This record gives sequence, C-alpha cells and structure tokens, in this order.
Amino acid sequence: MAAALSSLSMASGLQYNFYNSSCPKAEDTVRGIVQGMISNDRTMGAAFVRLFFHDCFVRGCDASILLDPSTSNPNTEKQAIALRGYDTVNKIKDALESICPGVVSCADVLAFAARDSTTASGGFTFGMPSGRRDGLFSVFGEVFQHMPSPSSQLEDLLKSFDAKGLDAVDLVVLYGTHSFGQTTCSLVKPRLYPADPTMKATFMMALRSVCPQQGGGSILVNNNRVSPDPNKLSNAFY
Repeated sequence: MAAALSSLSMASGLQYNFYNSSCPKAEDTVRGIVQGMISNDRTMGAAFVRLFFHDCFVRGCDASILLDPSTSNPNTEKQAIALRGYDTVNKIKDALESICPGVVSCADVLAFAARDSTTASGGFTFGMPSGRRDGLFSVFGEVFQHMPSPSSQLEDLLKSFDAKGLDAVDLVVLYGTHSFGQTTCSLVKPRLYPADPTMKATFMMALRSVCPQQGGGSILVNNNRVSPDPNKLSNAFY
C-alpha cells in the first residue's frame, strides 16, 4: 500500500533522500521509533499503514488527517473516523524537532512510518520519496465523500480509485495490505445476515462462527483468514 501511494506521489516532484542535507538522521529517527512501537505492540504496524492511507485518500498525502479541531476549523477529518497512531506520530515529530527544528513535514512522517511498518511487520523494504508539504485545512465531510466504504462494490471502488489517479492494479496492490490487521463484526455482518450470494459458502460459515447474527458488533475479526498471525504483513491475502 505504502509503495503504491509513494509511486503516485512521484508526479508531484518528490524525491528520494530529500532530507539528506537538511536533516540526515530524519529517516533513521522515524524508523527507530516505529520499530520500537511495533516491537511493544505488534498491532501498530497495520495502524500506521491505515493512517497513511486515510491521509492520502482524502486530500492527498498532506497530513490533514492529523489536524485538530480549531475555532476556524471545528470539524476535521480526525473526528470522522477512529484511527490509531496519533500519539506515536507526535512522538516522532517531537524527536525530529529536537534535531532538525521546522524541517521534516508531518506528511513525510506519516509516509516514512507506513514504509517502516511494512518492514517491521513483513520484512518488505522499498524507498519512500519525500518532500511533501503539510496541509493547513481539513474537512470532516470529505472523508465520507472520498474514502471507499466497506459496502462498496467493485465498480464503486474502481471509480473512487480512478478519481485519485489510481487504476485496477493499484486497487489490487492496496487491498493486499488486508493481509494484516483486524476489523470488527459490525463491518462484516451486513454481508452475512442476510447471506451475500457472491461470497464463498465456506468463507461465510467461518465468519458466521465468529460474528453472531445478534449482538457481537465489537468482536474482532482478522482481515486475513488464511494466515494465523493477524499482525504479519504477507502476500497471504491473495
């Protein structure tokens, strides 16, 4: 996911090793904190990748997902959906400010954290271009206008990705990050009760064994039902 979004960003004039001169320890600093956080809580790998995706898919990769409500902007993206990782992003930013004040953008922090999460959680390595600038505005309603819905059909997904300059290949790649992380039964049950005729019967029964028809909306379900470890990023989703 992070790799696909990074390639999309290259058209905006980003470059690899952007901070080599202005803050040479920037990427190592981010990597160290992210690896430590995931070592202590392995669920954070998927959380960081998800945070990056939510940021990029609304207004572009501009860190607008991090903006708190203010008098002039009382309803922000941050309020629209519950995401994890904000405290760690603040910790990373504080560490960077202590060595390179006012240099590394929050948008690049999110990108580096997502990249380093894929390494810590799955062993995947790739370069992440940087040089993003932070947005100054965030709109609550835009989250629901732009983010794909859990109930979206394939044609809906293709349209929403096309609007971002992403094609069917990007969609498949980005969906592969569901190889790790978890969701809740509340997002799964609409396809189980009543039965979705497009879903494989054995898969449906397996999900029904976890998610009851009545109640249980907060029960956690592994995104990937093949791999036994919900916190390991792999290609098992495919």
